Amino acid sequence: MKILSKTGDEILLLAVTNDFANKGDYFVIEDFNNNKKLLVQFYDEEYFSSSSIVEEIIKDEVISKFSTENIFDPLEITNLSQTIRDVRIFKTKIRASIDNENQISTDVDWVPSRVNSKIVKIGLNEIKALLKKNMQYPISLGKCGSDNQNFEIFAEDLDGKLNIITGKKETGKSHLSKILINSLMQYGAYVIVFDLNNEYSGLSCNVDGMPSSISDKLLLLNPGRELKFNLTYFGKPSISNMLKNALDMPSASLREFFRIWDSLENKKILSLFELGKAFGTWTINELVRDALLSRFHMINSSRLFSSNNVNERGFQFEDVIKTKPKGAAMIVNMSRISPVVRRMIVELVMNKLIELLEKSLIPPIFIFAEEAQLYIRDTYWEDLITRMRHFGIYSTFITNQPDAINDTIYRQVDNIFLFNFTNDSDLEKISKVSLVDSSTIKSLVKTLSHRNCLAIGKAVSNLPMVIKIKPVDMLTLGETKKFFK
Repeated sequence: MKILSKTGDEILLLAVTNDFANKGDYFVIEDFNNNKKLLVQFYDEEYFSSSSIVEEIIKDEVISKFSTENIFDPLEITNLSQTIRDVRIFKTKIRASIDNENQISTDVDWVPSRVNSKIVKIGLNEIKALLKKNMQYPISLGKCGSDNQNFEIFAEDLDGKLNIITGKKETGKSHLSKILINSLMQYGAYVIVFDLNNEYSGLSCNVDGMPSSISDKLLLLNPGRELKFNLTYFGKPSISNMLKNALDMPSASLREFFRIWDSLENKKILSLFELGKAFGTWTINELVRDALLSRFHMINSSRLFSSNNVNERGFQFEDVIKTKPKGAAMIVNMSRISPVVRRMIVELVMNKLIELLEKSLIPPIFIFAEEAQLYIRDTYWEDLITRMRHFGIYSTFITNQPDAINDTIYRQVDNIFLFNFTNDSDLEKISKVSLVDSSTIKSLVKTLSHRNCLAIGKAVSNLPMVIKIKPVDMLTLGETKKFFK
């Protein structure tokens, strides 16, 4: 294998028949003149083509079509010619340089020699040795590279980070998120999952029907049953944010809501029942009254709040932390509720978590937002994402519509796990905000098979990796229901 050319950060390698690599594999180009090394990633290949080779192929095809003679070839010229026609070009991108102390650096200000360079394929274990990660909580994701070596990231790579898992439907997005949730819980982390398809409840059981190793750490929360709050638990700021962001309450109505809330709170009779009663009897403009009453009926029908019992404790996040000191996952089942109630739940949960974290009443929380495109509100999430890591909320968005997430959120992303996409506009959206070039993403992602993903970002030390996600013993659910089995 030899260097053919270099343009920008792309190096073309000349490969003969015996040279083989899978897309995503890495090579080291060692320049003996300068005693330097380059780490490059193979992302695509094509035949070496010239006018003379094309002419030869045409001539051979014509001759074989009209001639039946066996040509005597003692020097095996034909074999040599056929080998030349099979010569390929490996397209690679420069990812880093390697100094004399085997340290990886992004400084690449030199060009390797075409003549005095040696090119060798490097495996995952050698890359790990170069990265020298000193972390304690590994998360095994599956296999990587043409040699199928075990691949792992670390829980520390998700701690304090914003992640996106995206790809077409049925490519394995939720499967990966369940592996991450399982590992985080085993290391004692607290996770909240917004589950739109009721598929995460299967984590409590193994495939054989027996309880899984994390079954005692799972809390399945159904709105109106296990997930039912006391109104006073949230307070006026969280409820008003819900009214504004989830229920589109006008400003004039919000001002009256504040007055009514304060009055009931001072009388120590604040409850959902008393709020509804006050909305109907308070001396206010009729349009404002209609706005307040319509929102009250939405809140009441959601069954998220106890109606009349002021002293009823309801669900509280602090209680979960106290009763499960070694980590837990709160699975919020949003499969059978309306889109409006989904947004209400997300607004309430996020506002309350921020309040608790600011007061240091709970440890940092990992949020997994399944089908995030259905309830992310730009005006709210843009502001929240920029400050989220300071609060202690570390989010992972799982979506099959990358264009539904705003650019402001993308620019904050630390890790992207990218499954198969064939739509160029989706891939362009991601390549604009990732550290990886568009040509690499398009070439690698379009050919990914089921449960294979391209990992980009800090979790892989900014060295893109193609990973075959491993199966798990737990019930993952989430499969498409079909009529024809």
